[in-house]
Amino acid sequence: MIIAEYIERLFPQFEPALRAILIENAMLRDFQAGDMLMQTGQNMRSTVLIVEGMVKLYREGEDGQEFFMYYLQPGNACALSMICATKQETSQVMAKAIEETKVLMIPISLMDTLMRDYRTWYYFVIETYRMRFEELLFVIDNIAFKAMDERLAFYLKKQSVDLNTKALQLTHSQIASDLNTSREVISRLLKKMEQAGAIKMHRNYIEYLS
Repeated sequence: MIIAEYIERLFPQFEPALRAILIENAMLRDFQAGDMLMQTGQNMRSTVLIVEGMVKLYREGEDGQEFFMYYLQPGNACALSMICATKQETSQVMAKAIEETKVLMIPISLMDTLMRDYRTWYYFVIETYRMRFEELLFVIDNIAFKAMDERLAFYLKKQSVDLNTKALQLTHSQIASDLNTSREVISRLLKKMEQAGAIKMHRNYIEYLS
């Protein structure tokens, strides 16, 4: 599928003149599962629009631990790439493709023009910031106000919704990393959830039942 078709299908709210400038200037890039789109300390030269696949955003601690933030899906933009590109700052997060993914790269040289001249782009950027801010509020609320068993239940539910599947291809270690806890704690809590009928453990995946 060419760039024009992606833009017309996924961003129908953009006015024709905006679509035209994006089609002319955007670059389509392919990423395989596990490829990094963004790394801590990286200089951002483009704003990223997801057109196929899924991207996981997370923070990486000094000890190498990962802390899950949220997913980006087709039609989403990476708000942090917008901020970093516009202000010419380095990234403070990691972004990794979790399946085969295609993205449109919008050069930072266009950012001022797009914000100034195209109202639909301006509203798209504001809505992107709002959505990601709400995602981060969910993360903060879970850390600050919920016990680990509640955080795990919320995490699995959100994974099921975001990935649109009941079969969650997640290891105990991955979950522990995303929730910033130990594998032993996650294994114990998953066993309790299975006993309560909320999930069913399989050899290679977790079946979400709630």
